[in-house]
Amino acid sequence: MTQVMTLHVDNLKCGGCAGTILKSLSGILVVTTINVHPDISEVIFTADPALRSKVADKLRSIGCPETGTISGVAASVASAKSYVSCAIGKASKPA
Repeated sequence: MTQVMTLHVDNLKCGGCAGTILKSLSGILVVTTINVHPDISEVIFTADPALRSKVADKLRSIGCPETGTISGVAASVASAKSYVSCAIGKASKPA
């Protein structure tokens, strides 16, 4: 059974970030209907609820952890990763 879930994430700044998130989550085959809203730092997706933590882990790995889940040095590392993910997302956009 699938359901629509929403994650509020840190470090989601622009369309480049959104592109990286879309590409990353598309790799999780059972996640569908992915919408990314940089203006409100929100990722909406459809999946089995048991996969929520897998999606959150994937987002954390690219520097966009769920809001309130990390702090201190880990938050600084996530911020640095997000800049790289953002640049990759911008570079991957078709001209």
